[in-house]
Amino acid sequence: MRFLSSPPTLLILSSLLFALPDDAHAQSAADSAGIRRAALDYAEGWYEGNATRMERALHPDLAKRIVRTDSTGTSRLQQMTAAQLIEAAGGGGGRNTPADRQQKDVVILDIFGSAASARVTMSGWVDYMHLAKWNGEWRIVNVLWELKPRR
Repeated sequence: MRFLSSPPTLLILSSLLFALPDDAHAQSAADSAGIRRAALDYAEGWYEGNATRMERALHPDLAKRIVRTDSTGTSRLQQMTAAQLIEAAGGGGGRNTPADRQQKDVVILDIFGSAASARVTMSGWVDYMHLAKWNGEWRIVNVLWELKPRR
């Protein structure tokens, strides 16, 4: 027992732990591409009014939320489901957004195993997304969004 707690042994053991590969949680180029594809299917599906692309981006149990504060300072949470978002995209979505204003900047914030976080800046709002690798495909599970200030 004394051997395991000696400083040289602890140094060697801790060095080995840090040297071991962490393949189960490694970020791959394929994961980054899949996350970006899901985010762009979401954004471009909205601008195109394309329900198929929107559906491909979303997990069926998606929750998209925004905090709205009324004139009295009371906040409430508004929520959209995947079905509502797909229907909204299919009903025209952001088709009226001029092409030169169709912002869709994707930044992958973090990837760990089958979970990821991304930020998508659109023409009128910013979406913070949680994504999951679901049945081998990256899908958006949660979105918390905020409107950009009007100019």
